[in-house]
Amino acid sequence: MSFTERLKVSPESNVELIARAFTDARRAGLALPDFPGRIPESLGQAYGVQDRAIALSDARIAGWKVGKISPPFDGTDRLAGPIFSDHVVDAGDDVAMPIFADGFGAAEAEFLLRIGTAPDPFKTRYSHAEAAALIDAVHVGIEIASSPFPGINDHGPTVTVSDFGNNNGLIVGAAIEGWRDLDLDVWPVELWINDTLIGRATTATMLDGPFGAARFLFELLAARGIPVAAGQWISTGAVTGVHPVAVGDRVVARFGGRLDVACGITAR
Repeated sequence: MSFTERLKVSPESNVELIARAFTDARRAGLALPDFPGRIPESLGQAYGVQDRAIALSDARIAGWKVGKISPPFDGTDRLAGPIFSDHVVDAGDDVAMPIFADGFGAAEAEFLLRIGTAPDPFKTRYSHAEAAALIDAVHVGIEIASSPFPGINDHGPTVTVSDFGNNNGLIVGAAIEGWRDLDLDVWPVELWINDTLIGRATTATMLDGPFGAARFLFELLAARGIPVAAGQWISTGAVTGVHPVAVGDRVVARFGGRLDVACGITAR
């Protein structure tokens, strides 16, 4: 579809066009060389696309990824997207995670929060402490960000939101024992690709940290009318950054000098 043809598409048809293009491409493992429609102008429009894409998907939602928007857009500094159950795996020596080889692929070291108590679906404002109280476990992990559209991170957050927040997998590593009594903000986090240190940081650089990501997510999903279930995961944001990966790469994320998560990268 040409640029001129896209301009003639109604808003409703544009949502359907984008949502179906991304869900079809993901099912088939195919790339989308161009964004399939007019780029949403607001985050509200983009979440409308995401909602429609979720409805078109036949997979169960096992959690949500939260990412940073920098600089802030539409008055917010985070975005979210669903993580589907068939893309969640437990860490192990032989874990292989797929990316769209002709699309976009990246790995991110993240703290993962498990929801222990479902939030009130009608509560739209949370304090940091209220959000943390709903969490019953914290794990280390790796998010695999991948999209059929290779330019997903080059056109602003509304494009990222439109394609499930650019999520394509989650590796759940070991639980952090005694996490309520620890200051995770001081844990050094490293991401290595093919035995080379690519990024190193702490959650002190991540807005208001992992539990701030939970607060944001609970408020966003309540506003969108999406229920949250106990047992779902929150992937709280890339501690060391979004690091591109290619098929054949080996990724290792290290947390606090004590816990590691690793995976190989394969083609979708």
